[in-house]
Amino acid sequence: MSQPFYALTELVARLGGQIQGDATTQITQVATLEHAGPGQIAFLANSKYRKQLEATAASAVIVTEADAEATQLPCIISNNPYSYFAKLSALLNPPIKYAAGIHPSAVIGEGATISPSVYIAAHVVIGAGAKIGSDSVIMAGCSVGAGTVVGDNARLYPNVTIYHNCQIGHNFIAHSGAVIGSDGFGLAMEAGRWLKIPQIGRVVIGDDVEVGANTTIDRGALDDTVIEDDVKLDNQIQVAHNVRIGAHTAIAGCVGIAGSSVIGRYCQIGGSAMILGHLQIADKSVISAGTLISKTVREAGTYTAIYPFSETHEWRKNAVHLRRLDEMFARIKKLEDELASSKAK
Repeated sequence: MSQPFYALTELVARLGGQIQGDATTQITQVATLEHAGPGQIAFLANSKYRKQLEATAASAVIVTEADAEATQLPCIISNNPYSYFAKLSALLNPPIKYAAGIHPSAVIGEGATISPSVYIAAHVVIGAGAKIGSDSVIMAGCSVGAGTVVGDNARLYPNVTIYHNCQIGHNFIAHSGAVIGSDGFGLAMEAGRWLKIPQIGRVVIGDDVEVGANTTIDRGALDDTVIEDDVKLDNQIQVAHNVRIGAHTAIAGCVGIAGSSVIGRYCQIGGSAMILGHLQIADKSVISAGTLISKTVREAGTYTAIYPFSETHEWRKNAVHLRRLDEMFARIKKLEDELASSKAK
């Protein structure tokens, strides 16, 4: 199938912006400034990359008004070139469309409700009483548990597992290997042995949520684990039981969130950050990659706790000093008190 093409005038009519230069320029695809070629459009979101703008072989570029003077190429001028690029890329690269139907190898439980417009691939299992909304795509090997509701226009990539009685909103995307609704890590110690605590809550997910590959979201112990609207979760994230993640929050790969923590709205959490249990993180907080959050964050801000790497022998020497910080603090405090006393005399 040939790639569709659009003149700059058509793109601006659909997505907004202003044109500088030849408005009839034809665009078939997006690309980076460095690797773009004829028929492709690139974007400049940061002026420090103007040298790449000067050298690009793209047919057109997306720039701010301030950067438009730096090129002779046809331009689309936007206040936010990066978001414009995102919308344009979505236009030029729409998801693959699947014809509605249920593969003969799929297993559909008693009482399940499946919209006639749904595509269900080979070896899918839909549990009893589950509901799949219109225009959804359930790819090969997925499992949707009994009583689970999946909204309209969902897309489950191969081998996604959603346990029983979960509630999934509209426009949901889950990538391969994601597991939603598995048991939380609930255990009680008695007589030297662990007792498993049944996890009887659900996972409740809002609209426009995306869950990355091999990310796991545990069901609540008693109350629900809740992922609000427009949350974006990267790959290999662990969301423990009874966690709540506020709307429009984005979390990068390999983050771990312990049980019963509450993440605010519009937060950004960098890769491999760790959040301990029963904490709260204020709306619009930014957590840097690799940061350990060990107490509640009450005010929005950027929080970082990363010990800089160094050569091993140097790190070991510094680690020895770190172990003695309490002792050093006590000695300094004693010296300060003695100095204050001496000045007073």
